[in-house]
Amino acid sequence: MSVTDRLSIQLYTLRSLEALDLILDTVADAGYRHVETVGSHLDKAAEVRTKLDARGLKASSSHVSMAALREKPDAIVDACRTLGLTHLYMPAVPPEERDMAADGWRELGKELGQMAERFQAQGIRLGYHNHHWELKPKDGAKTALELIFEAAGSSPLTWQVDVAWLVRGDADPKEWINRYRNRITAAHVKDIAPAGQNEDQDGWADVGSGVLNWRDLWRVCREAGAEWMVVEHDKPADPAKTARASFDFLRSIED
Repeated sequence: MSVTDRLSIQLYTLRSLEALDLILDTVADAGYRHVETVGSHLDKAAEVRTKLDARGLKASSSHVSMAALREKPDAIVDACRTLGLTHLYMPAVPPEERDMAADGWRELGKELGQMAERFQAQGIRLGYHNHHWELKPKDGAKTALELIFEAAGSSPLTWQVDVAWLVRGDADPKEWINRYRNRITAAHVKDIAPAGQNEDQDGWADVGSGVLNWRDLWRVCREAGAEWMVVEHDKPADPAKTARASFDFLRSIED
């Protein structure tokens, strides 16, 4: 299987281009065949599907907010079917909740686990996407991320591991990937610039131009069960360049 068969790109990376037609043209021109949508795309799934089909693109997965999961689960299922995707990830809790005490994170994990059960019955896998704030100890030495997965128990809740955010949180990504490999279904592929560089991009880098060894990390994520490897850059100076450079680097990797 070719690397490009498993490679996708999070459309949030190109949000500064604004127009969806331009965003999709840009990722298709860069070589991608799959995209990861954001929650607002689920609200206009039929329109988005038409635009994807016109460019030979497919949706690998989507992010969706906790609010939407609570308020309109049936509509989300319908949107996933329209887009032809079976992987959903809740990307982040609202800023005001990121310093929750341990019980708040446990409640989140329990609720996500229950939601994952319901979505699984509809043929959709629901997971959590991490940042770095979940790595703060909340209960003794236990981090928020540990509390989420602990509270989710034996539920089918999955994990989209954002490797670069683990590193930003001073964690060993390989250790975390190995510990929760039974939950991993996707990974976010992004890079960190050398210290003092790309400060206008919040210190992020195009994949392959930063400090992370993505030739090794790709293998680690895939062996742990990541079905989709999703390029992301949180604040690119030039989204088209980032999409193209990251694709060109990653397609040289052996899957």
